Amino acid sequence: MEQIIFHIDVNSAYLSWSSLKRLENGDSTDLRTIPAIVGGDMERRHGVVLAKSIPAKKYGVVTGEPIVNALRKCPSLVIESPDHALYNQKSRELMHFLSDICPEIEQLSVDECFMDFTPIKNRYPSPEEAAETIKNQIRDSFGFTVNIGISDKKVLAKMASDFKKPDLVHTLYSREIDKKMWPLPVSSLYMCGRSSAEALRKLEIKTIGDLAKTSEEIIVSHLKSHGRLLWEYANGIDDSTVAAAPSEAKGIGNSITLPKDVTEETEAFHYLLALSDSVAGRLRKAGQLAGMISVEIKYSSFKTASHQMTLTNPTNISQVIYDASCRLFLELWNGSPIRLLGVRSSKLADPSEPSQLSLFDLGTASLLPADSPLPADSAAESVHVHRAEGSHAMQRTSGSYTTQRTSGSYAEKSSPASPSREKLAALDKTLDAIRQKYGSSAVVRGSFLKDD
Repeated sequence: MEQIIFHIDVNSAYLSWSSLKRLENGDSTDLRTIPAIVGGDMERRHGVVLAKSIPAKKYGVVTGEPIVNALRKCPSLVIESPDHALYNQKSRELMHFLSDICPEIEQLSVDECFMDFTPIKNRYPSPEEAAETIKNQIRDSFGFTVNIGISDKKVLAKMASDFKKPDLVHTLYSREIDKKMWPLPVSSLYMCGRSSAEALRKLEIKTIGDLAKTSEEIIVSHLKSHGRLLWEYANGIDDSTVAAAPSEAKGIGNSITLPKDVTEETEAFHYLLALSDSVAGRLRKAGQLAGMISVEIKYSSFKTASHQMTLTNPTNISQVIYDASCRLFLELWNGSPIRLLGVRSSKLADPSEPSQLSLFDLGTASLLPADSPLPADSAAESVHVHRAEGSHAMQRTSGSYTTQRTSGSYAEKSSPASPSREKLAALDKTLDAIRQKYGSSAVVRGSFLKDD
């Protein structure tokens, strides 16, 4: 049975959602109908275009370019600051709506997802009519529009959703790639960035069809494994399936768009600590343990990368999640400026489930290199408790755990004085109780006191 996959993508998501909020607050101007963009905070970072309206696109404004460049193209451009809390809320509402139609959903980002339509296709006259129905329901129920791409392959469904916009349904089945996809410029191919497109241009490969018809060996010799992936996508080769997971197993995560591009490990560790604290706290509140931790990096070039690791024992201890996040970061980061960091937990488990005792449970080992500028298990970490009558500090002392990195491997050293998992869990429980009684800002790590 041929699988049918939908790729559902919100049209100018950030701009649409910001515009809807303005309209709800009484503003009479719909940002989607005028030259407008959603962009960064010009005072705190080099602002870039995160989303643009169709009228702004007609002036040549493109996503990812500096706002100052966009203003040169269109001096009357309206700039709206991003509201990520709003975007996450709208995303959750959309995914909940789609999950009610079909639970086989794989979310790719805040504004797009795959849907495995195969199990429910008999409920509709055709996939195209079903997509039209879903698209129109989203527009009428939520006030924003989506494009839906339909195919028998995930990569082709995503390509189809990028065809003419907005508020449209397109098909790109394997049998249609020679007519619908091959004439497109090679830069339009999913996962083909500017550097790859330039390398292919030097090989006189200008269209996706040129790439598809070129020998795979030639492409691989110039672009290595990424070249093989591009060649396969150009030929419609993609055996991946929609990786849907039960809602209770999807995990808990948090990410932050940084106020300025981060270029130092110390700064990155600072944000990873805050993210790990947040994720661990939410895990404890949900009564869940994480069996896997992943870290996401989005670079200033808008390229993203992620890395994950399975934990020996599922946990919701802040320190353990932070240690894992730092190790993943060090293995993943290529040194480029970072604009977003994220920490996510998955493979969730109930605390009542039995777990295997490890020798490392006798103490908690930091996974950071010995020369790390911000050790995961500091010799003395101050936790400040703020009360109405003033503040005082609780001093947490611990033994040292260091890790030596040799030829890409990590070798742990430990000290008998290091706190056990039980002590760290007890500390987290105490801090949670204080925060619950006096507010989330009642307890602040010493390293965060310099922050606003």
